[in-house]
Amino acid sequence: MWQGLKRWWQVRTRSYDTPFDNEVPFWIVSLTFHLVLLLLMAKILLPSAEQRKVQLLAVPDEPAELEQTLPEVSFNPLEQSELGADSFDAADLAAEQTREIEMELEQRNPVEVAKLESVVGELLLNDAFDQASADNLQSLATKGTVGQAVAGAAGAVDRITQEILLSLDERPTLVVWLFDQSASLMQQREEIAQRFERVYSELKILAEGGAEQFKKHGDEPLMTQVYAFGSTFNRMLKEPTSDVALMQEAIGRIERDDTGIEYVFSAVLQSATDFQKLRKVNRLTGARERNVMIIVVSDEAGDDVNRLDECATFCSKWEIPVYVIGVPAPFGREETRVRWVDPDPEYDQTPQWALVSQGPETVMPERVDLDYVGGGFEELEEIDSGFGPFGLTRLAYETGGIYFAVHPNREIGRAIRQSETSNYSAYLRYFFDPEVMRRYKPDYVSRQTYMERLMANKCRQSVVQAAQVSRIGALQPPLLVFPKLDEAAFTNAVSQAQRAAALLEPKMNQLYEILKLGEQDRDQEISPRWRAGYDLAYGRVLAGKVRTEAYNGMLAMAKTKLKFADEKNNTWVLQPADSIETGSQAKTLAEKAQSYLRRVVTEHPGTPWAMMAERELATPLGWTWKEHFTPPPEPPQMAMNQPDNPPPGVPNVPQPQPLAMPKPKRPPPKL
Repeated sequence: MWQGLKRWWQVRTRSYDTPFDNEVPFWIVSLTFHLVLLLLMAKILLPSAEQRKVQLLAVPDEPAELEQTLPEVSFNPLEQSELGADSFDAADLAAEQTREIEMELEQRNPVEVAKLESVVGELLLNDAFDQASADNLQSLATKGTVGQAVAGAAGAVDRITQEILLSLDERPTLVVWLFDQSASLMQQREEIAQRFERVYSELKILAEGGAEQFKKHGDEPLMTQVYAFGSTFNRMLKEPTSDVALMQEAIGRIERDDTGIEYVFSAVLQSATDFQKLRKVNRLTGARERNVMIIVVSDEAGDDVNRLDECATFCSKWEIPVYVIGVPAPFGREETRVRWVDPDPEYDQTPQWALVSQGPETVMPERVDLDYVGGGFEELEEIDSGFGPFGLTRLAYETGGIYFAVHPNREIGRAIRQSETSNYSAYLRYFFDPEVMRRYKPDYVSRQTYMERLMANKCRQSVVQAAQVSRIGALQPPLLVFPKLDEAAFTNAVSQAQRAAALLEPKMNQLYEILKLGEQDRDQEISPRWRAGYDLAYGRVLAGKVRTEAYNGMLAMAKTKLKFADEKNNTWVLQPADSIETGSQAKTLAEKAQSYLRRVVTEHPGTPWAMMAERELATPLGWTWKEHFTPPPEPPQMAMNQPDNPPPGVPNVPQPQPLAMPKPKRPPPKL
């Protein structure tokens, strides 16, 4: 056969040498033999399709055993309701976790979702996927809870007590408390210290009653450590303890730090490092010694947020959840005003306001800063965002903890007056329903991931860029009242207003051009938060652009065309009006602005975006001149000295009594 093949090759190619010369035939035979041998071995060793099928069997627990697993915990329902504590319910918890997963998927990039599905598919098809891998996957997917609104720190402590019981059900637990040393936290620290006695007495009752969590862990199943932080980090207990009196005494010894510096992320990282050894797996038993929970009590955003990624990675790696009893962040703002009344009655008791860093709720501000809306908008500058400051909230979320946004004036459905604001609390005029705000959770990701998502969507890019540009210079309210007591003064006032408007108009045009670029990706955006943010920003900027141009046009008209219908009047006043007299292009932009704003109101009811859009829509986009009468200023009068002994017939006018010396006034400390 080989000779026939060689002859055929030589005739076809007219070449003497062929591929079938020498040892080639023997090599082909050897290769064929070994391939057949490998196929036979694979057939014998690999399991059949029927053998690869996995059948999962589970025997349901008895109802009595389920009841013993999580003993009933009784708290005072009236007190919890008053303080804003949440009651624990397994069904509620499951529903909450389901909502969190749905919202997380809503905000994921479609590419990331596809990658996640691919990874999960590979894991499910892998026959070697063991229980340890399943545990790691479950831990990786577990995220914390954000947007938990409570009216007092005690309510948050009650909920944390339930988290402690769940942890004790697994293994002995160490609870680490980190207290902010600033002056504004003094009252809250006292409130929590008083709550300790009740919380730990409840746990003691459960232990003495033979609760499974305490019975199966032997002595000292629950231990506590207390730290204080500000510009420094201080250990308040030499060793962890279970003595409530020692805990309360340690909290009472925390000194006030007036530096105004809060290194909260460094404090969390240090405390987690101190007890890292408790989270290492024992090679003999295969178990960890204790669970570790960190509870941060602070009312600021933190001055070392640059350590957030390091802190979140470390705590997640060692499965140390971080719970935060904090404050709500102002919507789209970095700072808010905190009320302070001097605690010493010997000093002036007039409320004072100090700026404190409590935001923003996102990696970068996503709210365009526009004051110029025709008046009446300033009351929406300080409103609740529905979430805490980004850094601490993301830390709780990434590590499987909970962020509690505490504010004593929390009330949904009405405006809060400044005079109602509690001492050491931020002034927030409006609050929003946490259930509504859950759909609008910020992107709790690293700064790098956040920037990558921005670069992938021009809609998001334009919102953040416009928010930054709008903070370069404040857009001041326009001058609206122009007295015409004499022609020169009137012309000068109008000219000054025109110069101010001339400076304002380029800024509005710049914001307009930035947001216009994002319009092409608006329909591709799937996050309700980003859709609401873009529509509100673009609608407000369009409205501001129309108002600015119409304002300029009305000022130009004032110098030549305005004449009083009533000769007694002497003042011209610009008032908002529905009519736009500056051309068809302005009318087109006005219609587009109203369309975007109405979409915000319709698609996002009960949110800060909808409230701001409603207020914007309530202010007309055009202007009209109204004439009024302004009384001329009265001439100054010479003061006459009253004689001590007036002559006969002249009444003796009593002199006013000198006022009491006012109490000295001290500026507020760094809160």
